[in-house]
Amino acid sequence: MHKIVRYYIRASFVFLVAGSLLGIWMLYQKAIGGQYPDPEHVTAHTHLILVGSVMGMILGVAQWMFPRPQPGSRYSPDLAMAIFYLFVAATVARTLAEFALPFLPLSWLRVVAFVAGSAQIVAFALYAFNMWPRIRAVGSQFREARGEKF
Repeated sequence: MHKIVRYYIRASFVFLVAGSLLGIWMLYQKAIGGQYPDPEHVTAHTHLILVGSVMGMILGVAQWMFPRPQPGSRYSPDLAMAIFYLFVAATVARTLAEFALPFLPLSWLRVVAFVAGSAQIVAFALYAFNMWPRIRAVGSQFREARGEKF
């Protein structure tokens, strides 16, 4: 398992634990404290679980499972690592900004959340661009030529 795959999967687990802790805190607020959690906290929780954990796992496993890049392809391991750092930094920044908003209703925190969310979209687009050359037939074209369908 390559380093970048380990990084994605470990980050995914960290986001899962952080999202779960935020979720149990919100459940405590609602069940014990009788107060419905702030919508910003719900957004941060959902974002940690769905984007940080689930998408992080998908991106990491795709790095692992896709065919290796062909020599001379435009796939770049250095770009892949930069994308990972952008994904993690943007996810953390968005989560922290959304979590802080109910306590510090500062307009610049909304800008941080928006910019971080936009940075995540950039990371996803760059990821698709970088991984595109790795989406290719590796042996399956021979099975398909024999009429095999799957």
